[in-house]
Order: sequence, then structure tokens, then C-alpha cells
Amino acid sequence: MELRQLKYFLEAVKQNSITKASEQLHISQPALSKMIKSLEEELGMPLLFRSNKTSEITDAGQIVFEYAQKILSHVDEMTSTLNDMTSLMRGQINIGIPPIIGSLFFPKVLASFHLEYPNVKMNITEYGAARIVKSVEEGEFELGVVVLPVDERSFQTYPIVWEELKLVVPKQHRLSKQEVVQLNELKDEEFIFYNEEFALYDIIRNKCIDEGFIPNIIFKSSQWDFMSEMVAANLGITILPESICRRVKDKNVNILTLRPVIPWHLALITKKGRYISFAGRAFIEFLQKAFHYN
Repeated sequence: MELRQLKYFLEAVKQNSITKASEQLHISQPALSKMIKSLEEELGMPLLFRSNKTSEITDAGQIVFEYAQKILSHVDEMTSTLNDMTSLMRGQINIGIPPIIGSLFFPKVLASFHLEYPNVKMNITEYGAARIVKSVEEGEFELGVVVLPVDERSFQTYPIVWEELKLVVPKQHRLSKQEVVQLNELKDEEFIFYNEEFALYDIIRNKCIDEGFIPNIIFKSSQWDFMSEMVAANLGITILPESICRRVKDKNVNILTLRPVIPWHLALITKKGRYISFAGRAFIEFLQKAFHYN
């Protein structure tokens, strides 16, 4: 059994498609199929059910998938440890970042980090925060950027951003002239939410429930600009982080303060007990300084 077989099999499972996996791996589809077939023959059982467009994992495949993640994670840690022993300013970082957070905070920070550490390679994957937590726990990522809280028994956290969530309403809304709005004043409103993949969905919904009502969610989206445009069109109200609100330039909406405060607290996380590479440690320190959390 070769590590390359496990790597290729993992990608096929993640993409749920031999075709898509071959594109990600930059190899031909027949070569990838042959590699997975050889792994199945070696193990003596099928790992994937194949169809024209997709491939579904078998029970045996699920076991191989879980162990392969652990094996490749340990190989990455070994490589990082050996690289660090050379005391060279090089290495690579595998990090998961939610799309909304990446676009808001990271382009300039990553550019500055690259200038200081030009030999460190950054492998960035965009997932929702919940999937990033799972991927850090399973060893796919060395680092992840998430919305707190997370289980601190399993993760080491490095806070980087703390903001309040703000209320966004149409200009003609009954509350638009108020500077401060109590959350329970919104119990009869129609809401525009981020979809369930985003941590903000659960944060806002749970806070509404704490205040005595279940929010009436009529639209869900993954795009803050589309959400603010829907508010401007008088289709509902939404709640967004301060940083996003500063980007909303539409004159047909008002941005109001909410009470009680709903915090939006971002942090880097690592799995407790995992070796963190020199590059990873340097990135954590650099990020906390950049966001003044040192």
C-alpha cells in the first residue's frame, strides 16, 4: 500500500466524483481509477460504488477513509517536524478559512505574511466554519479560522477578532429611526439569514430563541451583498457583523445597534496534542499581532 493511493482515494471521496478528483489532483481519470482499483484489490474489497457522474463510499471505504486521514495527517506532522529541525524559514501551512471571513480580513494579512516568510507555502481551503472545526479535528488542516465558541477540550484557540453583530433594516422600516433596537422587538419580523453552513445561522437563531421567539426565516443566502440588497428591496431584515456592515453602501438601508449584544468572535484553532509546525506557529503569532491580540 502506498501513501499516494491513500491520498488519491481521499480526494475521490471528498469530491464524490472520480472526474472532479482527477481534476484536483491533475492526473487523468483512468490513472486515478486504476490507482483506486489497485488499492481495492490489495485490500480485497470495494471501497467505492461508481456511477457515470458520482462515486459513493462503501462501509469498508469509510473505514479506509478515516484511517487514511489519520495516516496522512501523521505523515504531514512528521514532515513538518523534520523541516523544523533544519531551522530553515520554510514549510507549508494547511488552513481552512470560511469564505466570508477570508474576504473580509485575510488578503492584506496573507500578503504581509508572504513578504516576511516568502518560503512558506499556504494551502488555503474555503469551508463553512462547522466543517472547518471537523477538518481540524480529523487532521485535514493544521489550522482553522472559526467563530467561537468551540470545544476547548479538543482545540487550542487563538482569538483574533471580536465584533458586535448589527441589525440591517430597510430605510422605511418602523424601527429605522431608532439607534438601538432590542432583539425581542424583532419577534414578528421576516428575516434574511446566512444558510446553515455558516456559524452565524446558529448564533443568531439561538440568540433569538434565548429572547423568547423563533425567527421567521424567509430567505437564506451565502452572500452578504445579496442579503443587504434584499433588505434594501424591503424583503426582510438581516443581522450582519460590523465589518460587513461597513461595506454596505446602499442608501436604502439603515444599520442599527442591537441589544443584548450578539458577539462575533473569531479565532484560529489547532487540535490539542497535535504538533504545530514552525510555519504554523509563525502564522499564529503573526496573525495575533496583525489583529492586536498579542
